[in-house]
Amino acid sequence: MRMAVIKRKTNEVHIRGELVIDGKGITDVKTGFEPLNHLLTLFAFHGLFDFSLTAEGDLAHHIIEDVGIATGKAFKEALGDKSGINRYGSFSVAMDKVVVEANIDISGRPTLHREISAANKFAINDILTHTTFDNTDFTFKDSEEFLEAFVQHAGISLVYNIKSGEGDLHHILEALFKSMGKALDQATQIDPRRQGIPSTKGIID
Repeated sequence: MRMAVIKRKTNEVHIRGELVIDGKGITDVKTGFEPLNHLLTLFAFHGLFDFSLTAEGDLAHHIIEDVGIATGKAFKEALGDKSGINRYGSFSVAMDKVVVEANIDISGRPTLHREISAANKFAINDILTHTTFDNTDFTFKDSEEFLEAFVQHAGISLVYNIKSGEGDLHHILEALFKSMGKALDQATQIDPRRQGIPSTKGIID
């Protein structure tokens, strides 16, 4: 079974939980931030990962970033040497009038990149810059702090594109985390035809 125990304790945060890659989408997420709980639950549910996590800490910034660190490390540990995996995944999710596509490469070269190809690009940028998740304190910047920490410690490349954005921040982030879960599910699945590590280098760091 591809799984990892999540354990991170610093002077600022205490995070614990468990990740099972080949799961059924069973989740129990308690970060202290309802928007982040919701987004991580969607990510794991649609990715069919069993994911439990409890986080406590001092500052919002520390908790959000360290949850990303802990979750990324868990995926990297659970994947082991990555033998047999598809490595790549791509999925597009529609959420009302919002469409977001996530593209993932489990490459060992972490990258986070955002594109906006929607016709109303300036309006979307305004939503991302100036609005919050359902009138809470949770912002788009918070979500990207999580994502940056996650990809860095999971060793993956995540390139996502907001292709249509006639909605609010809630819908944009929901579509992003759902598409990321589906794409990562594809990328982590075992291809029975693949012998060994899916890289001509013979290793994925």
